[in-house]
Amino acid sequence: MVPRARTSDRTLWVVLAVTAALVAVALAAVLTRGGAPRMDPATPAGTVQLYAEAVLDGDTPTAAALLAPTATEGCGVDGAGIVPDGTRVALVSTRERATSADVTVDLSTTSGGGLFGASEYSYEAVFTLVREGDAWLITSGPWELSVCPEPAESE
Repeated sequence: MVPRARTSDRTLWVVLAVTAALVAVALAAVLTRGGAPRMDPATPAGTVQLYAEAVLDGDTPTAAALLAPTATEGCGVDGAGIVPDGTRVALVSTRERATSADVTVDLSTTSGGGLFGASEYSYEAVFTLVREGDAWLITSGPWELSVCPEPAESE
Protein backbone atom coordinates (compact mmCIF):
# COMPACT_ATOMS: atom_id res chain seq x y z
CA MET A 1 0.00 0.00 0.00
CA VAL A 2 1.30 3.45 -0.96
CA PRO A 3 1.42 6.00 1.85
CA ARG A 4 -1.23 8.73 1.55
CA ALA A 5 1.26 11.65 1.59
CA ARG A 6 3.07 10.24 -1.44
CA THR A 7 -0.18 10.01 -3.47
CA SER A 8 -1.02 13.61 -2.57
CA ASP A 9 2.41 14.78 -3.72
CA ARG A 10 2.03 12.99 -7.01
CA THR A 11 -1.44 14.53 -7.57
CA LEU A 12 -0.11 17.97 -6.74
CA TRP A 13 2.70 17.59 -9.29
CA VAL A 14 0.25 16.45 -11.97
CA VAL A 15 -2.03 19.44 -11.29
CA LEU A 16 0.95 21.83 -11.41
CA ALA A 17 2.22 20.30 -14.67
CA VAL A 18 -1.20 20.58 -16.33
CA THR A 19 -1.56 24.19 -15.14
CA ALA A 20 1.90 25.08 -16.45
CA ALA A 21 1.09 23.48 -19.80
CA LEU A 22 -2.16 25.46 -20.10
CA VAL A 23 -0.38 28.72 -19.24
CA ALA A 24 2.31 27.99 -21.84
CA VAL A 25 -0.28 27.26 -24.55
CA ALA A 26 -2.25 30.42 -23.72
CA LEU A 27 0.91 32.54 -23.73
CA ALA A 28 2.01 31.08 -27.07
CA ALA A 29 -1.42 31.80 -28.57
CA VAL A 30 -1.32 35.43 -27.45
CA LEU A 31 2.25 36.04 -28.61
CA THR A 32 1.88 34.40 -32.01
CA ARG A 33 -1.48 35.74 -33.07
CA GLY A 34 -1.21 38.01 -36.05
CA GLY A 35 -2.58 41.48 -36.56
CA ALA A 36 -5.59 42.42 -38.61
CA PRO A 37 -5.78 40.81 -42.05
CA ARG A 38 -4.55 43.06 -44.86
CA MET A 39 -7.38 44.44 -46.93
CA ASP A 40 -7.12 45.34 -50.59
CA PRO A 41 -5.95 48.99 -50.66
CA ALA A 42 -8.03 49.54 -53.80
CA THR A 43 -11.22 49.14 -51.73
CA PRO A 44 -12.84 51.66 -49.39
CA ALA A 45 -12.17 49.44 -46.35
CA GLY A 46 -8.53 48.97 -47.42
CA THR A 47 -8.10 52.73 -47.79
CA VAL A 48 -9.50 53.30 -44.30
CA GLN A 49 -7.22 50.57 -42.92
CA LEU A 50 -4.12 52.20 -44.47
CA TYR A 51 -5.22 55.62 -43.24
CA ALA A 52 -5.93 54.46 -39.68
CA GLU A 53 -2.59 52.62 -39.47
CA ALA A 54 -0.74 55.71 -40.71
CA VAL A 55 -2.50 58.00 -38.21
CA LEU A 56 -1.90 55.61 -35.30
CA ASP A 57 1.78 55.33 -36.33
CA GLY A 58 2.10 59.13 -36.51
CA ASP A 59 2.80 59.00 -40.27
CA THR A 60 0.98 62.20 -41.33
CA PRO A 61 2.30 62.30 -44.94
CA THR A 62 1.01 58.79 -45.69
CA ALA A 63 -2.35 59.53 -44.05
CA ALA A 64 -2.66 62.87 -45.88
CA ALA A 65 -2.09 61.16 -49.24
CA LEU A 66 -5.32 59.20 -48.64
CA LEU A 67 -7.42 62.33 -48.04
CA ALA A 68 -9.55 64.12 -50.60
CA PRO A 69 -8.60 67.82 -51.00
CA THR A 70 -11.83 68.88 -49.25
CA ALA A 71 -10.99 66.76 -46.18
CA THR A 72 -8.41 69.24 -44.90
CA GLU A 73 -10.59 72.34 -45.15
CA GLY A 74 -11.24 72.28 -41.38
CA CYS A 75 -7.57 71.96 -40.49
CA GLY A 76 -6.38 74.03 -37.63
CA VAL A 77 -9.07 72.63 -35.33
CA ASP A 78 -7.70 71.98 -31.85
CA GLY A 79 -6.96 68.32 -31.27
CA ALA A 80 -6.40 67.36 -34.89
CA GLY A 81 -3.67 64.78 -35.15
CA ILE A 82 -3.68 63.96 -31.42
CA VAL A 83 -4.66 60.31 -31.12
CA PRO A 84 -5.25 59.07 -27.58
CA ASP A 85 -2.96 56.22 -26.49
CA GLY A 86 -4.65 52.85 -26.54
CA THR A 87 -6.82 53.62 -29.59
CA ARG A 88 -7.97 50.67 -31.71
CA VAL A 89 -9.97 50.65 -34.95
CA ALA A 90 -12.01 47.65 -36.15
CA LEU A 91 -14.06 47.35 -39.33
CA VAL A 92 -17.82 47.03 -38.78
CA SER A 93 -19.27 47.40 -42.30
CA THR A 94 -18.78 48.93 -45.73
CA ARG A 95 -21.42 50.42 -48.00
CA GLU A 96 -20.01 51.00 -51.47
CA ARG A 97 -21.73 52.90 -54.27
CA ALA A 98 -20.46 53.81 -57.77
CA THR A 99 -18.60 56.99 -56.73
CA SER A 100 -18.85 57.06 -52.94
CA ALA A 101 -18.65 54.78 -49.94
CA ASP A 102 -19.22 54.71 -46.19
CA VAL A 103 -16.98 52.61 -43.97
CA THR A 104 -18.22 52.11 -40.42
CA VAL A 105 -15.60 51.29 -37.81
CA ASP A 106 -15.61 50.60 -34.10
CA LEU A 107 -13.30 53.12 -32.45
CA SER A 108 -12.11 52.05 -28.99
CA THR A 109 -9.86 53.90 -26.57
CA THR A 110 -8.48 52.21 -23.46
CA SER A 111 -7.00 54.34 -20.73
CA GLY A 112 -5.58 54.12 -17.27
CA GLY A 113 -5.47 51.30 -14.86
CA GLY A 114 -7.48 52.88 -12.03
CA LEU A 115 -8.79 51.16 -8.96
CA PHE A 116 -11.05 48.84 -10.94
CA GLY A 117 -8.77 48.30 -13.93
CA ALA A 118 -8.55 49.99 -17.29
CA SER A 119 -11.51 51.89 -18.66
CA GLU A 120 -12.57 51.61 -22.27
CA TYR A 121 -14.72 53.87 -24.38
CA SER A 122 -16.02 52.53 -27.68
CA TYR A 123 -18.36 53.84 -30.36
CA GLU A 124 -19.09 53.41 -34.04
CA ALA A 125 -17.78 56.09 -36.40
CA VAL A 126 -18.16 56.52 -40.15
CA PHE A 127 -15.56 57.39 -42.78
CA THR A 128 -16.96 58.79 -46.01
CA LEU A 129 -14.99 58.28 -49.20
CA VAL A 130 -15.17 59.31 -52.85
CA ARG A 131 -13.79 57.52 -55.88
CA GLU A 132 -11.10 59.47 -57.73
CA GLY A 133 -10.12 57.43 -60.78
CA ASP A 134 -9.04 54.02 -59.50
CA ALA A 135 -8.45 55.21 -55.93
CA TRP A 136 -10.67 55.88 -52.94
CA LEU A 137 -10.05 59.08 -50.97
CA ILE A 138 -11.40 59.93 -47.52
CA THR A 139 -13.58 63.03 -47.31
CA SER A 140 -14.42 62.78 -43.60
CA GLY A 141 -13.92 60.57 -40.58
CA PRO A 142 -13.88 60.62 -36.79
CA TRP A 143 -12.11 63.60 -35.23
CA GLU A 144 -9.79 61.34 -33.20
CA LEU A 145 -8.19 60.18 -36.43
CA SER A 146 -8.01 63.51 -38.21
CA VAL A 147 -4.73 64.83 -39.55
CA CYS A 148 -3.78 68.29 -40.73
CA PRO A 149 -0.82 68.03 -43.07
CA GLU A 150 1.67 70.86 -43.18
CA PRO A 151 0.92 73.15 -46.12
CA ALA A 152 3.36 72.92 -49.00
CA GLU A 153 5.87 75.76 -48.91
CA SER A 154 5.52 78.14 -51.82
CA GLU A 155 8.66 79.35 -53.55
